[in-house]
Amino acid sequence: MADTANSILVADLGARVQQKVSEDTGRTKSFIQKTAQQVKKTANKNTERVKQATDDDDNFLERRAKRDRNIVEKRAKEDATRTQKAVDTTKNAIERTVENIKDTFSK
Repeated sequence: MADTANSILVADLGARVQQKVSEDTGRTKSFIQKTAQQVKKTANKNTERVKQATDDDDNFLERRAKRDRNIVEKRAKEDATRTQKAVDTTKNAIERTVENIKDTFSK
């Protein structure tokens, strides 16, 4: 009877942990995406400021600002992708650990 109760308790706790991990992973990924979008928005705003300051005549500074904006946007996307992959890896490791613990207690 005690073994059955322990198995049920461990299964319930495992399910709760996995649910919490999934929720937190979703929130974290959303935060990462919003941060990347904010970085891109700021880069675009800075480029527009340079364009206005240089009277929109496509001079060296304006071209440089556009090139910098493109680099910032590219890196923001790459960083967000890399970070989201790390979040998924961590989530998967936690879920595997929970499953291993559940398996151990169910034997």
